[in-house]
Amino acid sequence: MTGVTDDAPVTEQPDTRPLDDLLDDIYHGQERISQADIYRRAVAAELPAELLTRIAALPQGEYAVDEAADLLGGTVA
Repeated sequence: MTGVTDDAPVTEQPDTRPLDDLLDDIYHGQERISQADIYRRAVAAELPAELLTRIAALPQGEYAVDEAADLLGGTVA
């Protein structure tokens, strides 16, 4: 019998809705935002630790919303 086995590791994707909501909020009326500002706002919004780690890992600099979403795994575009 062939098929999927239960012992195969499953990588769960984190819920990115909080990230998407944050990016929608902070980019309202803004073209580019720095990594530091994104991180500061994410901490204030109490995003999950896994998402904060992703934001902290971004290189310093400014990002457009589509760049930030692509790099962080969000769906905002």
